[in-house]
Amino acid sequence: MNRFSMEVRRMRLAATAVVALALVGASMPAQAQDNTGARLNKVESEVRALQRKVFPGGDGKFFEPEIKPATPTPTPVPGQPASTPISDMLLRIDAVEGQLRQLTSQVEQNTNRINQLEARLAASAPAAPMPGAMAPEQGQQPGSFSPSPGKAPTPGATPAPTATPVAATPARPAGPSNSRIEAVRAIVKPQTADAADDEYSYGYRLWEAKFYPEAQQQLKLYLEKYPKHARSSWGRNLLGRAYLDDGNPLEAAKWFVQNYQTDKRGDRAPDSLLYLAVSMKQLKDNKRACIALAEFSETYASEAAGRLKGTYDSTRSGLGCA
Repeated sequence: MNRFSMEVRRMRLAATAVVALALVGASMPAQAQDNTGARLNKVESEVRALQRKVFPGGDGKFFEPEIKPATPTPTPVPGQPASTPISDMLLRIDAVEGQLRQLTSQVEQNTNRINQLEARLAASAPAAPMPGAMAPEQGQQPGSFSPSPGKAPTPGATPAPTATPVAATPARPAGPSNSRIEAVRAIVKPQTADAADDEYSYGYRLWEAKFYPEAQQQLKLYLEKYPKHARSSWGRNLLGRAYLDDGNPLEAAKWFVQNYQTDKRGDRAPDSLLYLAVSMKQLKDNKRACIALAEFSETYASEAAGRLKGTYDSTRSGLGCA
């Protein structure tokens, strides 16, 4: 169908060129007008040939027959000018353009139908058999063994079936053991008038019992449900601690940074900045660890000299910070 579309475009361009020639031909000698008429005849014959190619077996609905019944020539009316060669050419050009429009419309409709048929065939096509799979022979039950051609089966002997390769499936991570599930269930969730504080306290109890994955899940649930709670700074910091203690300093660092940047005056903002340095030290990023320690000692000097002094000194040791 693309080839037919190209032919239609070529015919349209040819018809346009003939129109231009016809308009110029009005001021040209008779010989030039005869050449224009010859080219127009050629365009009309090519359009008829294209119509037969696009619509084999078509009728007058799409193109005119080669031989027409003779029609009487209209008698010129006195006082009215006879038709000129230019007006005749313009009428013929209009007819050619009308046929080209019909061809273009029909080609587009046929192209759309073919695309729809191809889509339906592709959707209803049966799945291709797997490589190496063979259909059972006539009269043979699926899955039964068929001896190789030219080899007769030994009487009384049962041939071993051919092993079918099985696609390897990725190993699934083992779920928690029953003993761990029972141990987690033994951690009692508080039931007080403050539901938000109960959620945080339950996450803290799980972390304290070293059930770090369960603590991470619980603390995320708490922060999603109560992002503006009074203990949200505690919750974000403790979530970072749960990842850090679980051997994931990179994920821990994300929560420490988030907690420090969200509220630098939060209850656990100093802890998060200090433990950010701890995470960077575990990641062997001493430069960032020293930057975090310097900002911690400058922003939270009282904490560095008081409640968090032991963690600050042990983290700074061995880094070579200036």
